[in-house]
Amino acid sequence: MKAQYQVILSIGSNQGNRLENIENCLKLIHQEIGTVIKVSQLYESPSWGFSSDAFYNCAVVIHTFNSAQKVLSQVLKVENKLGRVRNGGQGYESRLIDIDLIFFDDEIINTEKLIIPHPLLQERNFVLLPIADLQLDIEHPVLKKSIKELIAVSPDKSACIAIQALENPLDKIPLEQFNYIAFEGNIGAGKTTLTNKIAADFNAKTVLERFADNPFLPKFYKDQNRYAFPLEMSFLADRYQQLSDDLAQFDLFKDFLVADYHIFKSLIFAKITLADDEYRLYRNLFDIIYKEMPKPDLYVYLYQNSERLLQNIKKRGRDYEQNIAAEYLDKINSGYLDYIKSQTGLNVLIVDVSDRDFVKNQEDYLFILEEIRKKITTP
Repeated sequence: MKAQYQVILSIGSNQGNRLENIENCLKLIHQEIGTVIKVSQLYESPSWGFSSDAFYNCAVVIHTFNSAQKVLSQVLKVENKLGRVRNGGQGYESRLIDIDLIFFDDEIINTEKLIIPHPLLQERNFVLLPIADLQLDIEHPVLKKSIKELIAVSPDKSACIAIQALENPLDKIPLEQFNYIAFEGNIGAGKTTLTNKIAADFNAKTVLERFADNPFLPKFYKDQNRYAFPLEMSFLADRYQQLSDDLAQFDLFKDFLVADYHIFKSLIFAKITLADDEYRLYRNLFDIIYKEMPKPDLYVYLYQNSERLLQNIKKRGRDYEQNIAAEYLDKINSGYLDYIKSQTGLNVLIVDVSDRDFVKNQEDYLFILEEIRKKITTP
């Protein structure tokens, strides 16, 4: 899975209701471009390069899977939605909204349409001071200076005054109320991708299942009857050992953890794959282990229909998974749903993501966060 990019945007407005323009822009960026992680204070400064009304400015950090060129395209669409019509590069002008790409990770980009880092950022206090608010450990990849060092040598002597705080959209989703969230789903449901994304966006620690090196997995897909029991026992031992080791590193009362599995998945898969006598033995061993495992504060099941799961499995290209049958995936889905119904003491949220792509579509990711928010806030 590719990692998210960290992007810094500078936002300005000096026409109409400047504060409202900035706030509406933040909402649209969060809804359509990427997850807004940090927001600076709101600053006021005189117009730069021409005579006009004073500007309101801020800076934001967003996370996105999209390329810099895609982000630029999305930024222009947001500006257009807010009423901005660019003048085709004919000089500085007043504007309802202005969004500039300042940094894109530590990349250096120089094309006809996009230059990253922004070529004039080191000359503009209304860009530098809001970025300093974000408290990021970054260095200008060309000038090799920190933001603090760039401010110290900035030639801009104009006043740039902090006016007020701005709301971060993520503040409305109080995930910190939970210390331990487990995301589960069928094979190919995207649980690891979502776990990593939420961990990055909410500064959480991850507990990720390690399974790619399991020597019985490729053999199981070739001969299920022969290798089912050693496979499930191997998974159970590995999951127990990993959860014991990983959770022991954290304080479940202070740290915020997100996991891409819960140990009960071992029993779900074992019930599907094992013969009755094998399953009875397996269940006895599992019950002993399960009593020792901490339970998540929230258990999120990502439901996808089997057709969509097969598409995802094909895309990720693991050779040993390519012959998985839809019937097998149906059994797994049924096993999870039956388990969820039986767990009266577990805080469960089922989210249907069959028609959603939370990597490509920011709105789909926000849909999942909103479902979690409603679970948190609804008594």
